[in-house]
Amino acid sequence: MQKHFRWGASALGWGLAILGGLFATDTRATDWLQWRGPTSDNHAQQDWTLPLRWNVQTGQNIQWKTAIDGRGHSTPIVVGDWIYLTTHDPSADVQALVRLDRNTGRILNKWAIHRNVGPIQMHSNNSGASPSPASDGQHIYVSFHNRNAIHVTAVTLQGRQVWQRRVCDFAPQAFEFGYGASPIIEGELLIVAAEFDGDASGIYALDLDTGKPAWKIERPINLNFASAIVAPIAGERLLVIAGAETMDAYDPVTGQRRWSVPTTTEAICGTIVWDDRRLLVSGGNPTPGTWCINAAGEHRELWSNRVMCYEQSLLANDGYVYAVADSGVAYCWRTHDGREMWKERLFGGGISASPLLVGDELLVASERGEVYVLAANPDRFEMRAQNQTGESIFASPVAVDDTLYIRSGIQEDGKRQEYLIAISEKP
Repeated sequence: MQKHFRWGASALGWGLAILGGLFATDTRATDWLQWRGPTSDNHAQQDWTLPLRWNVQTGQNIQWKTAIDGRGHSTPIVVGDWIYLTTHDPSADVQALVRLDRNTGRILNKWAIHRNVGPIQMHSNNSGASPSPASDGQHIYVSFHNRNAIHVTAVTLQGRQVWQRRVCDFAPQAFEFGYGASPIIEGELLIVAAEFDGDASGIYALDLDTGKPAWKIERPINLNFASAIVAPIAGERLLVIAGAETMDAYDPVTGQRRWSVPTTTEAICGTIVWDDRRLLVSGGNPTPGTWCINAAGEHRELWSNRVMCYEQSLLANDGYVYAVADSGVAYCWRTHDGREMWKERLFGGGISASPLLVGDELLVASERGEVYVLAANPDRFEMRAQNQTGESIFASPVAVDDTLYIRSGIQEDGKRQEYLIAISEKP
């Protein structure tokens, strides 16, 4: 188990930074470079296999377990031989980017992105490091909320700052629940959603190389938490987002609106999923539900139900969509008409992490640290395994090259200690 150390430029920290700067890392097509993975749909590569069972206490199929200072609900990203994740450490008053060795779990560097952050008003289910990083294979882009604004920073893979930009004001008034939208990379742009009940509410595109603004989409003055995503829909790439009682599609290069469908509810946390011609999303404030629209031809709502997946996203695959509701009940629906294929209770409720597809298996993590392995089978419900993995999971699991990475909290000496855990059957 890796021990954590204090923030600062210790001799060891500087030495590792210098050594790391001497070597580059080769990115792979299978790397997990941003929120929702290489295909933006939370699908891992189809031929990967993960163990059905593991045990954090005994070490069964645990490759390593590394303590992380502070707290964050961001997913890690994997770039070549390295893992990057963000964290917020109130005791040190810092928001930071951490780099780990992918093979050993050893912490190589901790780079303070923002110091003297001060208090951040947020929901108890949120953190000061909820947006996931993004990478183009050459740089890491991180987004943080502090001092009533959204800030984006670009650093090299070795942690040298290239640019930093204050994107916009972000000071919600009605509900101080914090911020959670992850930045995404599309072409030469970094796209950042920042929707709230203020005049600066919008989606912003920044130039990857310089951080200079490329365009802004004006969004309703309405508190929303969803990450925008770029999806291949009916043969074209569209930037899509839900919230403010609509599903909207934009040109990801110019930011121009393509179409809008009146549907959904005011506040959405989940990211839209799709099946080539349809878009689906779930949410719950003030109206709970799951909604599906036709995204090709006549843009309109096709079906909806009252099942609420408030923080966690859905997962679509092969003409079906899988959901785990806030109540802990799992569902499978057919996307073209909403027909319920099956439903089954997994646990008593409490979920923030989004389901992950690995091969023919669906991984579901509850807030209590339970990880369920289900068959991704629309014909029948099949539970293949259940593994207790720490005591509290809010970040979505990530799978790369036959290894599952889970960020979980464990109670130690009366307080929550966060860990990144690597799970695999590799020798």
